[in-house]
Amino acid sequence: MTSFAAFTVVEPRKAWPLVAVRGVFAVLFGLFALIWPGATVLVLAILYGVYAIVDGIGGLMQAFRPGDTGHRVAYGVLGALGIVAGILVLVWPGITVLLLALLVGFWAIITGIAEVAAAIRLRKQIQGEAFLILAGAISLIAGILIVINPIAGAFGIALLVGIYALIYGIVLLVLAFRLRKLGTADAQN
Repeated sequence: MTSFAAFTVVEPRKAWPLVAVRGVFAVLFGLFALIWPGATVLVLAILYGVYAIVDGIGGLMQAFRPGDTGHRVAYGVLGALGIVAGILVLVWPGITVLLLALLVGFWAIITGIAEVAAAIRLRKQIQGEAFLILAGAISLIAGILIVINPIAGAFGIALLVGIYALIYGIVLLVLAFRLRKLGTADAQN
């Protein structure tokens, strides 16, 4: 029987192939998102549509379980809305992407205005309020640009996801090779 400490030390070294596979898939996804951002955004919208339908079905199933009537009604309504939202997303994924970009744009505008207002209001209590004003201005400008051209905003979101996935995948690959090297060194000893 192996001890828990021995398991935690040895097993990660044996896990390097799985870590490497995860890294490769993350790198491939990142490259896909960077090369085809439009397709990436549409695929993400479709995945959300499928998720919303599955989640809605789960909500409806929860509504028919025994329990408090108020909770059951809420689950039923949320489940039905989830299914409807999922179907709408699958029927019109392009509109979903457009609405998501607009939502991000308006959120950035509101956040930017709030940050500039807070910096002006707090300028006597804090130091460095210029940085808060700058952050708010950047948010405001980005939000306006996204609202003016939401398709470019959606592509920007896909590019950010792609960059994240690429960097994450590279880090996982480095980790996998380090774990492999640890396993090889142990085998030689």
